[in-house]
Amino acid sequence: MSGVFGPSEFQAASGASPSQMADMLAYRALLEDWNGRMNLVGPSALDSFWLRHAWDSAQLRLIAPEARVWADIGAGAGLPGVVLAVFLKDAPDAQVHLIESMAKRCRFLSEVVEQLSLPATVHNARGEDVVINGVEIVTARACAPMTRLLGFAEPLLQRGARGLFLKGRDAAAELVEARKAWKRLTMTTLSSRSDPEGNIVMVEATSRG
Repeated sequence: MSGVFGPSEFQAASGASPSQMADMLAYRALLEDWNGRMNLVGPSALDSFWLRHAWDSAQLRLIAPEARVWADIGAGAGLPGVVLAVFLKDAPDAQVHLIESMAKRCRFLSEVVEQLSLPATVHNARGEDVVINGVEIVTARACAPMTRLLGFAEPLLQRGARGLFLKGRDAAAELVEARKAWKRLTMTTLSSRSDPEGNIVMVEATSRG
């Protein structure tokens, strides 16, 4: 995807409604404000926000449009969890669980959820310690290598959730290592719509034994 990719391009690609765009603009403003006080995202992240972060996150909804209950492990600055919550805001029974171990990041996430009235719950905990029933999709972005990430997500995957994990160019190598630790691993790799070198790993089933 070449050329300038700003709010208009994001809206066209994602199908965001005017109210969803208003929330996305407010989220970006909050991210910029808080980033001046704590290191939520890298220095160049705001410059490439709409393509590398917003669209990278929003594309997950196109893969699982029917899913209403999501969990984002290592939610960090809210990517993809907050973006997903924006798009699920008017969906019946929608809920996004934002799981983050760092308290300061949880304060930011809680502020975003409150300010935008999002259908989201912030959990100040490690992924592997959170047990939530009814999660349909568990996701993560820039959280950990695949072998460790599957361990973090295991409680949710074992309860029937599917995994949709945003990965970069090293996805294939990470999957080779993951298969050594996880004897039963049903996965599909999809190409990212936001990055020609990016991948989305869909996990259907896991087992250590």
